[in-house]
Amino acid sequence: MIKSMTGFGRYEVQEGERKISVELKSVNHRYLDVTIKMPKKLNFFEAAIRNELKNYMERGKVDVFITYEDFSESNVCVKYNKDIAEDYFGYLKQMAEDFGIDNDVRVSTLSRYPEVFSMEEQTVDEEALWALLRKAIKGAAEGFVETRIREGENLRKDLIEKLDTMLSHVEFIEKRSPMIVSEYKQKLRDKISELIDDSKIDEARLVTEVTIFADKVCVDEELVRLRSHIETMRNNLIEGGSIGRKLDFMAQEMNREANTTLSKCNDLEVSDRAIELKTEIEKVREQIQNIE
Repeated sequence: MIKSMTGFGRYEVQEGERKISVELKSVNHRYLDVTIKMPKKLNFFEAAIRNELKNYMERGKVDVFITYEDFSESNVCVKYNKDIAEDYFGYLKQMAEDFGIDNDVRVSTLSRYPEVFSMEEQTVDEEALWALLRKAIKGAAEGFVETRIREGENLRKDLIEKLDTMLSHVEFIEKRSPMIVSEYKQKLRDKISELIDDSKIDEARLVTEVTIFADKVCVDEELVRLRSHIETMRNNLIEGGSIGRKLDFMAQEMNREANTTLSKCNDLEVSDRAIELKTEIEKVREQIQNIE
């Protein structure tokens, strides 16, 4: 099977008071380019997230969106800062001595000073959090891959149809090419006959001219390579795998052979088919850009 580089996947998982949702979107890209947007609390897992995603994709520009919610009431706690309280109390005692006044500091008063009590989040169990996050990533990635496979199958069918069309153009040119030489030979003989008597035609010279013309317009090698590229590409599409780059290179080679064929041809019908062949190759190249 082949995969498209366009895909989408979303998965949400909740365990206890924690909920994580992961969403994946991708478009075409020459390499694998992953952008992750997530809460700062999860930044610690970025490297692990990237490694996990590599199990599901090889190419494409992938945007990852992660949300995290914790509904527990005990996710924060009160912290008593004894050292700060001692500093406040010491300075208040010193003030009482310096100014000769009563030290009427009470616990309730001291507790109101900044930083004596503070709120802080409890330590998160990173192993449990990663297990939950990984589960969400796996679910989103599996759905993401499914959409890529479905789109890839559509691409495969479309490309094989285009290859069949290309092959029909190649077969037409193969059949037409020998006729071009024969027609040229007859036209040349007719023109010479208009000028001189048939009995005076130099057959050896005629054969030489026809041979030179045939060599100039011969596209046998180009057609053989085109046919080979078409069959190889078809086989690769059937076998599947990560073949996008390979197919792109083959399409470039096809285009080169088609250009040479068009430049050599000296026949309107062949020119028309060569142009149509180039048009189909360009369509194939565009579609290949979507394959992983």
